[in-house]
Amino acid sequence: MNKDLSKLKNKLQRNHPLAEYTSWKIGGPAEYFYRPMDLEDLVQIMRVWQEEPIMVLGAASNVLIRDAGIKGLVIYLRNSLTKFDELDDSNIRVEAGVELMHLVEKCVSLGMFDAAFMSGIPGTVGGALKMNAGAYGERIWNHIVAVETINRSGEIKLKQAKDFAVGYRQVDSLAKDEWFVAAQFNFTRGEVQAAKQQVQTYLQKRSKSQPLDFPSCGSVFRNPEGDYAARLIEACGLKGKQIGGARVSEKHANFIINCGNAIAVDVETLMQEIITKVESSSSVKLIPEVHILGDILLA
Repeated sequence: MNKDLSKLKNKLQRNHPLAEYTSWKIGGPAEYFYRPMDLEDLVQIMRVWQEEPIMVLGAASNVLIRDAGIKGLVIYLRNSLTKFDELDDSNIRVEAGVELMHLVEKCVSLGMFDAAFMSGIPGTVGGALKMNAGAYGERIWNHIVAVETINRSGEIKLKQAKDFAVGYRQVDSLAKDEWFVAAQFNFTRGEVQAAKQQVQTYLQKRSKSQPLDFPSCGSVFRNPEGDYAARLIEACGLKGKQIGGARVSEKHANFIINCGNAIAVDVETLMQEIITKVESSSSVKLIPEVHILGDILLA
C-alpha cells in the first residue's frame, strides 16, 4: 500500500476484527479499518483511498458479515460523526454516526414528540436513512428535509428529500459509491413529559415482544405485503430452530439470535432454511432485510 496517510487524524488498522462492532457479534476481519474523528477526517480518507473497495458501516446493526471478512477498507462511523445542531424550533441537523436512541433522547429533551417512534431501533442515523428504518406506522424519511452525502472523491453534496425514491426498507437514487453523512430532520414540538412517556411506551412494547437479551440484527426478513414474516416463520414450526450457535427466537420468529458461539455461516444457513420452508408452505418467498457482506470462508 502506497498512500499518504499523514493527514489522517486516526490510525489505520490492518486485519481488524469486526465481530465486536456488529449487533450480532459475528463476522470476520476487515482488511483495513478506519474510524474517522470527524467529517473532515472522513473527507480525507476518501480522498486518499481511491483504488481499493470501500465499505461504510454505521452501527452494523442490519448486516451479517461473513466469516472471511471484508476486502478493502471498512470505515466505521458510529460515534465518529456525532454533531447535533438545532436549526430552528422544528428543524435539526444530525450527522450520520449519531445512534438513533441518542437522537431520540435529544429530540425528546426538546419536546419533539414525533421522534419517539425510533425508540429502541438499533443503529445510526446513516444506516436508518439507507434502510428507511421505521416502526409503529412511521418511517424516518417521513421527517427528512434534506441530506448530505459523500462520494469516493470526498465531495460533499446537499440533496433534498424529494430527490430520492423512498419505499419500504429501501431508498433508491443513492449512487453505488455514495454515502449519507448528515440529515436535516423536521419534527413537531410539544410537551417534554408527554414525549418521554411515549418513548417509555414504545420501549416497553419492544421489551415484551423482542429477544433483547441476545445479540441479533433485529428483523431478519421484510414483511411481505399484507402479512408478517414472523407469522409465516412461526406457522412453519421454526421457532427455536437452531443451527450451530444461531437460533430462531422463541419470543419473535423474525429474529435470529446468537446464542453465544454463532458464526456467520450458521446464520446464513438458518436464513436459507427459513426461506425454503416458508416458500414451500405458503408460496411466499421471504426477502432478507439484513444485508450480507463479505466473502464466504473456504475450507
